[in-house]
Amino acid sequence: MGTFSNFDPVQPTILTVPGLGGSGPSHWQTLWEQARPDTIRVELGMWNTPHRNAWVTKLDQAIRSAQAPVVLAAHSLGCLAVAWWAELTRQPYGWPVAGALLVAPADVDRPDAQAELAAFGPTPISPLPFPSIVVASRDDPWITIERAHSLAVGWGSHFVDAGAQGHLNAASGIGWWEEGQELLHRVIGAAADRHGKPLAPGDARSILAINATDAAQTHYLTGVPIS
Repeated sequence: MGTFSNFDPVQPTILTVPGLGGSGPSHWQTLWEQARPDTIRVELGMWNTPHRNAWVTKLDQAIRSAQAPVVLAAHSLGCLAVAWWAELTRQPYGWPVAGALLVAPADVDRPDAQAELAAFGPTPISPLPFPSIVVASRDDPWITIERAHSLAVGWGSHFVDAGAQGHLNAASGIGWWEEGQELLHRVIGAAADRHGKPLAPGDARSILAINATDAAQTHYLTGVPIS
């Protein structure tokens, strides 16, 4: 993986990063891609038989060809692809990835994880070099709320407890997922100042925490410590 291009303050491109099996026609990622001209899917390939390094390489290619800045909207195993990309590339803070919305990350380290998931372990736990939100559900079959909260702490992400909504996918019945769109826009807002320059990490975290709470207060619990 080569060096990164110079910063260019333009509107970000939203790249969706699906998980195992890809995202079907009713998944919020697909609906966002269809409705938003700034949103493009990262075609990771091998959706049912994912390979960690291949996924990271595909993600890297998509980020570099998007003419950054980029904001990632990842789901499930896609969140692990993002974490591994950050771990392996060590990008400068806020560039070329300016932020990420990480939804229902899969727990690839649990003892009963299927082989396709376990191949992405151990989960990187280094702070991500961009502002981010982790959203998790209390009855997600792929990860416990406590584990999701732990990942958010390790990644330096703001944590949003979405209540009991399964895997936050099409089967959850969330459709377009308006609350997710609100959180995505909060990530975008925390990523850069009015001139498009990346905010300092502390400033980004402060803005993200306040705005994410405002966005989700009528729907979700946000920033609540997990006992």
